[in-house]
Amino acid sequence: MGGTVHVLDDYYLAITLLITVAYQLLFFSVAFSFKFDKLTDLAGGTNFVVLAIITLAFSGHHDARQVVASLFIMVWGLRLSCFLLFRILKTGKDDRFDDKRDKFFPFLGFWIFQMVWVWAVSLPVTVLNSPAVQQYPQPPFGTGRDIAGVVMYAIGLVMESVSDVQKYRFRSRNDKAAICDRGFFAVSRHPNYFGEIIIQFAIFMICVSPAADGYVGGQAYNALYATIVGPFFLTILLMFVSGLTLSERPGAKKRYEKGSTWEAYERYLKRTSILIPFPPQIYEHLPVFIKRTIFLEFPIYVFDPAKHSDVAKGQHAAEEGREGAGGRQSADGLVAGGQSQQGLPE
Repeated sequence: MGGTVHVLDDYYLAITLLITVAYQLLFFSVAFSFKFDKLTDLAGGTNFVVLAIITLAFSGHHDARQVVASLFIMVWGLRLSCFLLFRILKTGKDDRFDDKRDKFFPFLGFWIFQMVWVWAVSLPVTVLNSPAVQQYPQPPFGTGRDIAGVVMYAIGLVMESVSDVQKYRFRSRNDKAAICDRGFFAVSRHPNYFGEIIIQFAIFMICVSPAADGYVGGQAYNALYATIVGPFFLTILLMFVSGLTLSERPGAKKRYEKGSTWEAYERYLKRTSILIPFPPQIYEHLPVFIKRTIFLEFPIYVFDPAKHSDVAKGQHAAEEGREGAGGRQSADGLVAGGQSQQGLPE
């Protein structure tokens, strides 16, 4: 097809991977050499923009679906990187790297993981812009799937952007005892994560339309559907690797052990969905089984003071020690009493 650039493979998988590796290694070399935390998230978010621009330019022609999908991931990546850059400039350093900053391979490991994240999440747009897909006639933009994707994207972007600002303003108050339960946080404990997830599924919905509507066939058809690995990878990352698992139980444990209005926070946990927005008045009364399944509040997120608190464990051990000491004292008393009785005249 005229104007289309073919590089390494017809799906742009290799070239986008190479660009991502080079881009992240460049920023890694600066971050490690100067022990500089402020570039990490900027490197991740802007990498999405670079890949979208390059693959769109390489495609040689730009139908509405390509432009919309590419712009969507660029806007998301740019907003995310700018917000995180602003936040790190205010805080000064990133606590995630306190145990890695001076260690080459552990620090590099984070950047390698970021490479995989950027490349995988970019897949729907990468494959949509590729020669393998663009060699086929494309459906006009504006199908029901496209409209649903645009609506989902708008909802997700508003939810993620607004909740990021709400959480930042809440933390800026520096009130350790306060609970962030206003705005979107009144209906979800992690509305920014939920918004980010539906953004990626929205972009996938738009990108997969040429296959879903029967315009694209062969391996390109399979490739477009396979790009759902991108939004699923992001979802797994947020739910089981770097998101909920690092904030839910550890956050509750810290509040419990510091005595920071634990009773109020415990009620907030019971009333508020962990991820999917839902009215707290209804969520509070749902059966635990529904919360653990439909609403994704899996046991790995739940904090149980008796099992997970160091303070509670210490108290329990102390109680057992006291009980053991009391038992020994009683036994000693019985022995002493027996000895005294043996010395009495009959």
